[in-house]
Amino acid sequence: MARYADSLLTEGETVVYRSRQHWLALLIRARNGVAVFIVGLLLLLAIAVLNITDTNIRNLISIVALALLVVGLAAFIYRWWQWSNQDYVITNRRLLKVTGILSKHSADSSLEKINDAILDQPVLGRMLNYGDLTILTAAEESVDRYHMLNNPKEFKKTMLSQKHDLETGFMYPAAMPPTPPMRADAPIQAAPAMQPVAPPPVAQLAPQAPPAPYAPTTMAGAAGSMPLPSDPAGAASEGASHIAAEQMAGQDKSLEVTQTLSRLADLRDSGAITSDEYEQKKQELLGRL
Repeated sequence: MARYADSLLTEGETVVYRSRQHWLALLIRARNGVAVFIVGLLLLLAIAVLNITDTNIRNLISIVALALLVVGLAAFIYRWWQWSNQDYVITNRRLLKVTGILSKHSADSSLEKINDAILDQPVLGRMLNYGDLTILTAAEESVDRYHMLNNPKEFKKTMLSQKHDLETGFMYPAAMPPTPPMRADAPIQAAPAMQPVAPPPVAQLAPQAPPAPYAPTTMAGAAGSMPLPSDPAGAASEGASHIAAEQMAGQDKSLEVTQTLSRLADLRDSGAITSDEYEQKKQELLGRL
């Protein structure tokens, strides 16, 4: 059967520790009933020991003794019922104290608001494992007091442990995804090497067409006819372009021969060709100039 305190739990809240008052507290609260019960037993014992022969007195004492036994037993059962319905509960969020048989009284204290707990244990309390636990808030005010708590040291340690876990969970929530490490283990990708940019192709000079043949024209005049060039300016320009093209071709050819000689010298130095072969090739290249 579920207890009343379990019905007060919120979603995600679980019971970590459950306790109540020490059994000595039950005896102290039921002391009147226990005393009445003992008196009833003593009266019955007195009838047997004193050997009372008067029937009326004997019956009267018996009735009173039985009444005292019933009343004392009823009082003890009532106090036991109250004691058994106590619930001192530590959850993962709060302290919960429930008392009462039919009419319930509940009081709770949030773990995050608890600053400290004062435990008082007398000598007999240390021997029988009970004590008084006082819960304090941050303002040093008493929130609740657990009188004659059973196993108070374990109760206090569990409460403080749950308080620590709750505060740690607020600072480092488990639902949050883990952040990436400051230094990732993935290898650093090297920057792509810069590809050498090919120089733009040198514009090759198109071979110039040979200059147009000189086409003399005749100028009619009184003294006779005299031949004249058809386009003197065009003829001069074409001649200059042809000369420039021949000079550039000669320079390119000289540069090609020089580079070839340099490669042949490297081959000779490395032993790929002999000195005679080098001289022979050199003469052939020089003869092309």
